[in-house]
Formats: sequence, C-alpha cells, structure tokens
Amino acid sequence: MNTMRKQSGFTLIELMIVIAIIAILMAIAVPAYQDYSIRTKVSEAVSVTGGAKLAVAETYQSLGRFATAQASYGWDFAASDYVASSTIAPSTGVITVTTQNTGASTDPVLTFTPETGAGRIDWDCAATAGEDKHIPAECR
Repeated sequence: MNTMRKQSGFTLIELMIVIAIIAILMAIAVPAYQDYSIRTKVSEAVSVTGGAKLAVAETYQSLGRFATAQASYGWDFAASDYVASSTIAPSTGVITVTTQNTGASTDPVLTFTPETGAGRIDWDCAATAGEDKHIPAECR
C-alpha cells in the first residue's frame, strides 16, 4: 500500500508576504513612537511650569503688578532629566522653559506668557524652538 501524505504549512511566498507586511507596519510605527516619546519628555516642561505659574500669579495678585526681579517671585528651579532651565522674566512674568535630552534634533524651548485681565491670569504657550510634532498640543 502506498499512502501519500499531503504536506501542510506555509509556502515561501506566503511567508515573504507576511514579513513584507510586518516591515511596512514597523516603518510606520517606529517613527510615530519616537515622536510620541519625545513629546512625552517635552511635556515635563509643561508640568514644571506649574510652580512658576503659581509664583507669578501670587506675586501679581499681591503686588498688583509683576515683580521687577526673578528672585522676588520666591520660586527657584532645579534641573531635571528633560528640563535644563526655567526662568521668569522680570517685569513681564514670562516663563521660558528649555528642554534637554529629549531625543529631538533641536530640543524645544517653550514660552508661557501671562495675559492679565478681569482679575485673573490666563497663560499663552508658544514654542520658540523645536519641531511642531515634538511640541505638546497646548503649545502648538
């Protein structure tokens, strides 16, 4: 008796098609993930400004104007892994945050400008350096 066995499995062409599809997906996914990772690191700059914004707002409410020296705001910044510096401009209250080690070709610099009116302070955020895809949504 001669019994034939039918072989089952994937052909070489089918395997090559699957590998090509995976390669295409990776070519799209890896850069998107890298941009997301950089944007996450840059968003630390936004959270760092929370204390500085509070210091500016309290000083403005107390004095009725912005302080004439950064030291007058009573706020000091210590560098972190992704934020190199954060300064408050005298007389304007503008907060400038410089990022570092984010993985971006140009580390973003964010500027938070206070807008006063009706007894409150609103903050406008703008990026002065860095690519738009690396900037958090509130600063684009």
